[in-house]
Amino acid sequence: MSGTAHTATTKSIDQKAGTDKKVKIGLLTMMAVCIGLVIVQGAMISALQGLGIGGLSFIVAMLVALMLAQFNAMSFAELSLMFPQEGTLATYTQKAIGHFPAIVSVFAGYVVVAVLALPVEMFLVDAMLGELLPGVLPEKLIPLLILLIFTITNLVGTDVFAKVQNILAFILVSALIITGLAAITGTAEPHPTLTGATVDWSMAGIMDGSFIGLIGLALWTMVGVEFICPMINEVKNPQKNIPMAMHLSLFFIFTIFVAFIFGASLYLDLDTLLGSPLPFLDYAKAVFGQSGLIIATIMALAATCSTMNTILAAVPRMLKGMADEGQAFPQLKAHNRFDAPWVGIVMMAGLTTIPYFIFGIDSLIMLIIAATTSWLLAYSVAHIDVLVLRKRMPDHVRPYRTPFYPLPQVLGIIAMLYVALNNSPAPEMTHMVYSITGGILLLLSIIAAVWVKFYMKRNLFEPDMD
Repeated sequence: MSGTAHTATTKSIDQKAGTDKKVKIGLLTMMAVCIGLVIVQGAMISALQGLGIGGLSFIVAMLVALMLAQFNAMSFAELSLMFPQEGTLATYTQKAIGHFPAIVSVFAGYVVVAVLALPVEMFLVDAMLGELLPGVLPEKLIPLLILLIFTITNLVGTDVFAKVQNILAFILVSALIITGLAAITGTAEPHPTLTGATVDWSMAGIMDGSFIGLIGLALWTMVGVEFICPMINEVKNPQKNIPMAMHLSLFFIFTIFVAFIFGASLYLDLDTLLGSPLPFLDYAKAVFGQSGLIIATIMALAATCSTMNTILAAVPRMLKGMADEGQAFPQLKAHNRFDAPWVGIVMMAGLTTIPYFIFGIDSLIMLIIAATTSWLLAYSVAHIDVLVLRKRMPDHVRPYRTPFYPLPQVLGIIAMLYVALNNSPAPEMTHMVYSITGGILLLLSIIAAVWVKFYMKRNLFEPDMD
């Protein structure tokens, strides 16, 4: 493609996503979105448990997970800037391998993930509030009110969303950094003499390769930064800021988590790290005394609110983009006077309440693993999309090109497959997880196949070359 054509296309992207009156989201807000989706309570628990299981080996596993997460970000950055529409993964996939995998991958990889993962955050914040104010608050009520508040927040548009997300991310990150630094320095409460078994800082797990078994757990602390991509038409300078936001956020998240869990090793023994249902609560109490309960509650509330805010902003825009392509019900295209996709927002909020009422906190780990297993499908499909489109559309403008192509994509696919096959600590849970995710995937596949064949009147794996 000529330099003139490249410049013209680049300009058109900037005009579409950089000068429109709706564009309000800058780099810092984009990073706040990324961080707010990744640093959730489930990730904090996974990180502390991983530390207990592997010690130094888990830190190495986190380094590998960071690399794999950067690979995921590379694929999404390349694809999102090739096709700057709100549909994101569905848009890319329909161009690469057809409408059927586009529909299945988005619904399985994002809608289902959100519906399974959000209740986990709600369970945890309800438990934290129960610890802070025992017997005062009705069970399960406050998380529902929080969900309602953020549904309304997102219904009034991205301007309010951006301001709220910046505040939430600042609170969450500040709480984690303060906890980690206070723990490392011992400035709040002196480092105790731990009587039980402590974190293993030996090289044994690295030398014998057993750290590889911890990569799956570590990866749960690094997924979600691509949620910024559905908002591409509402961000400033997307060609520069979308890749930068994802890559920088992942390094920032890694640093925060390493400091956070290293501090935990100075205050908590293995029994607490591995056996406590809320290890970050025990951690905060150990570092700050009884005031740690307030710190932990702030972390829980900020993480839950940030996750809700981001999901309710991003997923409905994915669905709107799919509806624009005929891949979902046309009602999902509806916007209110604030230009928010209100049908999708209300639908996601409503769907979230179903597992919230069906399950309880005892199902937490199962729901996390089921959600993240489903999430891996989206990453695998994104990598496949990049590989296929490099062959099928070699001359298409790519404002961002994956470094060291195709290595990140090939390694990413292998890694996602590995993690999916090693996603659970127990055979019984593995069976349950695969029953849930397999059942959901089968149902989605049937619905998607019928939709594509009879509503869209397209072949299942027919790429859309328009």
